[in-house]
Amino acid sequence: MASKSGKTPDQHSRQARIAEMRRADQARDRRNKAIAITTSTVIVVGLVGFGAWVMIGQKQEEQRKKDAVELARKTPVDGEQTWDAKNLGRNHVETPVKYEMNPPVGGDHHPRWMNCNGDVYKNPVPEVNAVHSLEHGAVWVTYNDKAAQGEVDKLAATVGKTPYTLMSPVKEQAGAIMLSAWGKQLTVEKADDPRVAQFFTKYVQGPQTPEPGAACTSGVAGQ
Repeated sequence: MASKSGKTPDQHSRQARIAEMRRADQARDRRNKAIAITTSTVIVVGLVGFGAWVMIGQKQEEQRKKDAVELARKTPVDGEQTWDAKNLGRNHVETPVKYEMNPPVGGDHHPRWMNCNGDVYKNPVPEVNAVHSLEHGAVWVTYNDKAAQGEVDKLAATVGKTPYTLMSPVKEQAGAIMLSAWGKQLTVEKADDPRVAQFFTKYVQGPQTPEPGAACTSGVAGQ
């Protein structure tokens, strides 16, 4: 029997089931959207938190490195020799210069510097040009025939990856391996002597540098 609307009970029942299914679908869609939003929020918060943690870790590591450099620069290098910078001439000359130490750690020098951007020279370099490199904050690594080839190779590898350094043989020097900066000098026997790393950390563009930031390229290129 049909109702006043002209629909049979079966039709009413079917429409009710359809309406219920629609409500269920809508409720499911709302739940899914809520879950998606919640999940996205958790992921974003997690990523932000992770990113902040990484940045904090990076800043802490950078600060540790800065502190290590600062400590190294404040700590004297055991066994190093020091000359008073006030007594080291800084005039540019194009005549021979007689230095009181070998290798020299400062004094009057040629107007052009030796390239010192991690340059490793197989042959001796002019002292007057190398001293100009020291004025720019370079560390000059030198060696003689007493140095074992393996130690020379290790030092060459270190110099090759360190800006503001250069390396060359100096046959007449007293020590097997010597490191020189402006007014500073250290003699060692082995490339892995911890004082080598300390000397580099302390004096590559260190506080002893008369002209910090001056170029170490576009100078004299040796062999």
